[in-house]
This record gives sequence, C-alpha cells and structure tokens, in this order.
Amino acid sequence: MSDTVLITTQHLEPAVRLRDAFQRDGYEVELLTPGERIGDVAEPRLLVLTGGLTEKQSRRLLREAIELDRLPVIALTESTAATDPNAARAAGVADVFVKPVDAAEVAAAGHRLIQRRQLREATGIIGETDAMIEVLERVVQIAPVTSTVLITGESGTGKERVARGIHALSPRRNRAFIAANVAAMPETLLESELFGHEKGAFTGAIGQRKGLFELADRTTLFLDEIGEMPLATQTKLLRVLEEREFMRLGGEKPISVDVRVIAATNQQLRSLVEVGRFRRDLYYRLNVLHIELPALRERRADIPLLVEHFIRESSREHDRPPIGISPEAMDILVRYDWPGNVREIKNLIESMVVLAPGTIVRPMDIPPDIRDGSASRSLLPAPLYTAGSDSMRNAPPELEFIFRTMLQLRMDVEDLKREFDAYRRLHPELAGREVLPPPASPPPYSLGPGIRDIDEVSEPAEENVEDEHEVVVYRPGMTLQDLEKAAITAALTEVRGNRRKAAEMLRMGERTLYRKIKEYGIPL
Repeated sequence: MSDTVLITTQHLEPAVRLRDAFQRDGYEVELLTPGERIGDVAEPRLLVLTGGLTEKQSRRLLREAIELDRLPVIALTESTAATDPNAARAAGVADVFVKPVDAAEVAAAGHRLIQRRQLREATGIIGETDAMIEVLERVVQIAPVTSTVLITGESGTGKERVARGIHALSPRRNRAFIAANVAAMPETLLESELFGHEKGAFTGAIGQRKGLFELADRTTLFLDEIGEMPLATQTKLLRVLEEREFMRLGGEKPISVDVRVIAATNQQLRSLVEVGRFRRDLYYRLNVLHIELPALRERRADIPLLVEHFIRESSREHDRPPIGISPEAMDILVRYDWPGNVREIKNLIESMVVLAPGTIVRPMDIPPDIRDGSASRSLLPAPLYTAGSDSMRNAPPELEFIFRTMLQLRMDVEDLKREFDAYRRLHPELAGREVLPPPASPPPYSLGPGIRDIDEVSEPAEENVEDEHEVVVYRPGMTLQDLEKAAITAALTEVRGNRRKAAEMLRMGERTLYRKIKEYGIPL
C-alpha cells in the first residue's frame, strides 16, 4: 500500500511500537515531531495522537485533520477519566485507546478506519452512525459477488450512490455503470429501452436498436424506481434474471447476457405484491441481497458531517469561499426532519454557499419553512391525486390503505348507529331526550338481547334463570368493546350459533359480525 499513517512523537515509546505494527500491515508510516503539520505529508490516511487531547499540538493537529475532510484520528489517553470517549468523538476523534495500548489492536482499528474512509471516497456515502456503518459494511460484503441486489429507502436517501459504490468495489468496476429510471420511461417504450428492438418491430422502429440489458453485458445495470414497472414488463424482466437471455422486440433469436442487476425503490414492494401490482416471484428474485437506507431524520448525528461535506463540495464547484455554520443554525438543521433526505440538505447547502450574506450562516439565513419545521409537516402520509389523474386502480398502496380504512370506519359508524337506534326503540322513554353521559356512579344497565335495567335483573326473571347469557350487564369500567363482545356472545347463544340470525338480531351486517367475532376471539 502507498497509504501513509501519521503518528505523533509526543509519547515516543508507543509511537515506535505502533510504527512497527502498521508497517507489518503494509502501511507507510511518518512520525510527526512537534511543529510539523499534516499538510507536509502527501495523502495521509490516518493520524494517531500519542500525547492525548490535552496538549496544544494535539488540538492543532485535530483541527487540521477535520479541515482535511475529516481525516480519521486515533487518540491515546492516560485514562478514561482524562478523556471522555463520547466528547472525544464529538470533537472529531474516531477512536480512543487507554495506555498502555496493544499495538496490534490499534493497528487493526486503524486499518478498519482507513478502509471505511476509502469506501466513503469510492461511494460518496457520508455517515458515521451505526446505521450507515452497517450500510457500508453491507456494500463491502455484497460488491464481490454477482447476486441481484434490492436497495430500498425513501426518496433522496442515496440509493443510486450506494449502487455505484457496489459497482466501484466489484470485479466489474472497469466497465461502465449503466443506470435507468423506470418511472421516467414511457410505458409504451419501456420494453424497447430495456431489451432493444429490430427494424420494423413497431411503428417508428426504422432500425435495429440495442437495449440497456445488451449494453450492460458483463457490467452492472441499475434499475431505479422498479416498483413503477408494468406487470407485462415485469414478466420479461423475470425471465432475463432467471435465464440470462432475452429477445429484442420483433426479434427471433435469443441473446445471452451477463448482467448484474441492482434495483431500487422508495415504495414498499411487499405491499405492492399484496395488492397485485408487483409479481411475487420477481420480488423474491430481486430481493436476493437487500440494503435498507435509513431516512436522514433517523441518523441526525450525521447531519453536521453532511453539512461540512456539502459546504466543501459546493465551495469548490462554485469557486466560493467556504462558509461556517453557527451553533444555533446547526441546531436548527439537526432538529429539522428533512423529508427530502440527503438530496434536500445538499440543495439547501448549495444555495447557502451561493447566497450567504456573510461568512457565517445564522438562524435568520435559513429559510423560514425549515426554521419552523413547516416544510416537513404533512397532513397525509400519501401523495394527493388530482381529479384528472388515473383512478384508484393505479393508486399507491398507502392511498389504498387510507381509502380502505375510511371505508371500514364508515361501516363501523353505520353499525354503531344501528345499534344505538335499536337501543332507543327498546327504550321509548328516551325519545326526544338528549342522551347524556352516565353519572359518576351509574347503576349497571344491560345491552343486547333481553336488554333491561339492572333493577330488573338484580333478581333474575324466572324465564332467564336457566340461561344467564341472555342478559348483558354494564358495570363501571367496562368499555364499548366489552359491551359489544358481550352482546355478540349473548346473541350467538340465543340463536345457537346461527350467525345470520345473530346479525339480524344485532342489526348489523353479516360481514361485520364475522369480523367482530374474529376480532374478539368469540368461540362458536
């Protein structure tokens, strides 16, 4: 390796042992004497501070490491009491070891940090939280093989970046990475785009054309928004994945290909399978290896890292001086929910770099909808459809779930209304009177078949002595669900388990009764 590890000589004895350990692992090692700077060494990959974090040189080198795009830093301390590991990590230290140290253990930790940094550089994935470290480790595990990969996560979480990282670390890295957005392709042309066509295959096919699968032979094909693929095309995609061959539209000869497919979606494919919008066999064929990307609001500790990274990136791109973020402004950015995830924060930082009135961004420089969090609030968990849009047939599962929930709620309200009307018919003395909540210590009353006041049932009537289940008694503390379960049980007992008659007696639909029986676990 040509990577260089920097070790300070503040404490010479561990510095020498660490130098030997890193050199055995194949790294070049430079010993930094007091007064030397990190910038004096070409392409450093790791900094080890042997004098702890309290010395002036250590604090200066740590600041330089942060300015060098977060160069990984390992600190050796005299005791855990001298340095709080959490505070050290917050200051930019990746790992802390208490002296005396095991040189091989420190070298192994340094090797992991160097590999992680190289992976971030190859993939562009920024993050130090456990969730993102797990994603990076999954990328390393997945990259060498040829199995199909499914990447899921909300829009803007970096699914294509992860796919490019898998390709960059794979044996196919020397060939082009081919990406396609399924949702951006017209349904009528999608098959032609994926599989190509022969001359005259359809109107406008004036010549032969290779599709993406043919172009991606022996490399990686990334299919974004796979959940938007029509069912007819899903069938053909499944065949390609199973047989490794396909035919162009209008073609007669199968074409064999060696393509690694990486698919991505921001939808819940399992839900699409359940409602019949995605083939179950294709789902299992795509989901051989799976990476789930967390939303940015689920890894808020990474937000300062992303802000720093995008400031450097935008400053270089637009030839602007780097800006700083005040602690108050950074706190606003960390607390914001970022519905657009990494893509949203990248665009915001770019606009700040270009439009910032000064060198420091303060709370008043942040857009108001982000300051008060209104941009992240939504009344619905699903996108709205206009009157001119397609019907519910093409609605996403989230909207279908809302529709079904509202429909079930309406059915429940109608059932409740029927039960209330039945109760009032059995108690004509309530006609025209406002129904008030029961008093603080109400006497129990009964509902359902054989409904009667508790005074009437305190001494059971002769005709009901043999079957106490014909009376449903309310007592303080019972819920409406308890009453409903008791009424249904009594009705079923009365009609000897005949659910149709029980439904008529309870003035509710048979389907609703079946659902309630299952919900309450009522034995038949």
